[in-house]
Amino acid sequence: MTGIPLIIAFVVAIVAMILLISKLKVHPFLAIMGIALVLAIVAGIPLNDVKHFDEATQKTVTDRLGIPNVIGAGFSSAFSSIGIVIILGAFIGSVLEKTGAALKLADMVIKLVGEKHPELAIELMGWVISIPVFCDSGFVILNPIRKALVKRTGVSSVTMTMCLACGLYISHVFIPPTPGPIAAAGTLGVGDSLLLVIGLGLLCSIFPLIVGLVYAKFMGKKIKSADELTESNEVVKTYEELKAEYGKLPSGLNSLAPLLVPILLMGISSVVSMVKWTGPVADFLTFLGTPIMALAVGTLFAIAQLFMAKMKDGFYTLVNETLKTVGPILFVTAAGNVLGKVISESDMINFIKANSGVLQAIGIFFPFLLAAILKSAQGSSTVAITTTAGIVAEMLPVLGFTTPVEIALVVMAIGAGAMTVSHANDSYFWVVTNFGEMQPEQGYKTQTMMTLLMGVASMVGIFILSLIF
Repeated sequence: MTGIPLIIAFVVAIVAMILLISKLKVHPFLAIMGIALVLAIVAGIPLNDVKHFDEATQKTVTDRLGIPNVIGAGFSSAFSSIGIVIILGAFIGSVLEKTGAALKLADMVIKLVGEKHPELAIELMGWVISIPVFCDSGFVILNPIRKALVKRTGVSSVTMTMCLACGLYISHVFIPPTPGPIAAAGTLGVGDSLLLVIGLGLLCSIFPLIVGLVYAKFMGKKIKSADELTESNEVVKTYEELKAEYGKLPSGLNSLAPLLVPILLMGISSVVSMVKWTGPVADFLTFLGTPIMALAVGTLFAIAQLFMAKMKDGFYTLVNETLKTVGPILFVTAAGNVLGKVISESDMINFIKANSGVLQAIGIFFPFLLAAILKSAQGSSTVAITTTAGIVAEMLPVLGFTTPVEIALVVMAIGAGAMTVSHANDSYFWVVTNFGEMQPEQGYKTQTMMTLLMGVASMVGIFILSLIF
């Protein structure tokens, strides 16, 4: 199959995948793998490898992979390129959460911003914490601090809830070592340029942080949460009491080390490459600056932090819990790669190349729209990011994105789409509304509308950057 019928088959496949995940509640891994298999058959990929015997080399040469090997190649590529990076990044986040280092980082942000700007403080706090910690758990961790700040400052509870949700969400979709952006970077071929992705993630955070803060302040005047309408009997812990529950928190340097050291190592590696330094020392620095090794070093600092906090007895359990957490992400990522591999082995890429003018006209908005459709349909930002990355990976040259900076901007566009929008099929929507003591209809006016505005604002910033770079 080729031409328009193949494009129609692809669109039908995407719609079917969305319905399977969102309406029939089929697990994303099974839905994506199943759709990939059906699409492979419909697209005319051979059932078995097509081979011929080369008389010149006296060897059998594979002309075209069959469906089993296409699926195998797509699946294994995810684990070989980004699997370890995702696991190490998630483990570092778990340690920061367990030892109280995440709380220490929040403390540092409060001291930096000051209590006169509690909305900005809680937003930036969430933004920092969600770099290593999933936004769902990050909200749960920081919600007691949010309540304490509301009690202490008298600022709207709804405003503080929205600001915290906003900050957590932005870094969740933009900034490695959060698994989604790492997975997208690896899938799109800029996994070795994570420092570039991190830098652009920081830059692309500015617009949505501003929009989220402004909208949160606006809605705080319009909506009252349950804890503002009735006096709660719940004892709200002070910031000091929350810190005391951890005993002695790690120092600021120890809390930063698992995150800062990998960033520094990747930065040094980039400088070595940029100045074209050669020799044994340069090779060693380049080795340490690869994402896997940099995060491995960060993991060592995290383990040291765990032992200094006298929590070594929980080391095995923590690793086990981390693997359970990242397992579904890895498998969904691999399934997305399989779908991308099926697309690349079909005739679709050749057809798109022959008609590239249309896609090039859409440009950077194509990955954004695709991710936004997937996000809105099935709820998970991580699934939307990894699936879109798998689909877009083979189309990058056609879309006109070839340099590392351009591809990193595609990662950002996918992230922006993956925050558009959070509603009832998103677990984060319920975390925010429930812990923020809001009704679902209030959640649509706050969380859902805010993520729409943030996604659009992010895409505006990304489009401007694409014009510059």
